[in-house]
Amino acid sequence: MKFLNLSIFQKILVTMLFVAIVPLSAIWYINYQNTIQQTTDGVNKQLADVSDKLVSYVSNWVAMNLKVLNQNGALADITSMDGARQKPVLKSILDEYKWSYLVFTTGADGMNIGRSDDLKLLDYSDRAYFKDIMNGAPMGKQVLISKTTNKPAVILAAPIHLTDKTTGVQKIGGLIAMGMSIAEMSERITNLRIGKTGYAFLLDENGKVVAHQKEEYADKAADFSKHPAFVQRPQSGKAMITYQDGGKDVIAYVQKTDHGWTMVAQQDYDEAFAPVRAANWNAGVLLAATLALVTLIAYWFSQQLADPIRNLTRLADEMSRGRTVVKVAEAGRGDEIGALAAAIDRMGTSIRLAIERLSAKQAAAAPRPDAERRAG
Repeated sequence: MKFLNLSIFQKILVTMLFVAIVPLSAIWYINYQNTIQQTTDGVNKQLADVSDKLVSYVSNWVAMNLKVLNQNGALADITSMDGARQKPVLKSILDEYKWSYLVFTTGADGMNIGRSDDLKLLDYSDRAYFKDIMNGAPMGKQVLISKTTNKPAVILAAPIHLTDKTTGVQKIGGLIAMGMSIAEMSERITNLRIGKTGYAFLLDENGKVVAHQKEEYADKAADFSKHPAFVQRPQSGKAMITYQDGGKDVIAYVQKTDHGWTMVAQQDYDEAFAPVRAANWNAGVLLAATLALVTLIAYWFSQQLADPIRNLTRLADEMSRGRTVVKVAEAGRGDEIGALAAAIDRMGTSIRLAIERLSAKQAAAAPRPDAERRAG
């Protein structure tokens, strides 16, 4: 196996890296998943709280104004379908609700009957809210640029029910409508920030901007019918979606209001999931530091093993060549290398003694020079 051919340093390094990296990787993965889950839950909650708060505000605002129209639309002066009788009622509504700029009525043919101002009567039969009311809807609404104020506005309409004197059957005899500036409602929506990049905006049922932090969209009631948030909006309730806006990844909470408008609370993905990137960065720094530390420790530890082994190898080689060794320094160690050194030291002593005995025998057996001369 190739692993067996590695040096001690390499084997120790691989082993220590394996022992260090495997648990670290497991811990990183668990923390990464937990961080993603916690961050996702946090982002969802933050966007949901913003959306819920604004949806509640818008729904209540629309419901309040619709209630005003329904209550006044049932008054005898309004159901009289007499413009002169209707005008005081319409003016009182205008005076009471400061965000309104026009209150008016029409007949079943769409022709203006009563107005809160003194302008000429107009034909409203082509308006979307008029068509909704005449088709039986309990409420008609339309976002537009008001010709009166030249500002974004909402026309809210409710049916005027008339009772046939002969049959007693009720029918829709026209509508009562209120033109309202949405500046206050828009400010409530656009002033609410989510982090540094997050904000909310409101679209009507056709995708037109009702409120948006960018004035160029709000002032023109821009068409957002192809905006990803509107295209992916849920048919009812709410949903978390992601899309690109201005070249950036965005996470958004999209929710329908009670009256069919779409509230969008969005935030740049990078900002929303910054904690995940931070966690990954910290994990990367920790992993790099661990690798460096493990490498240094492995190098130091391998040298502590390899140096004595190299020295013992050298001594064993000298012994194999017949050289005697006086003392093996590593014999004093208390580990396995010390035991090996002590064995080599004993072997060296045995070899030295054997050599000394052998030398003595050879010296004793060799003829002496004086004896050789006498024999000659």
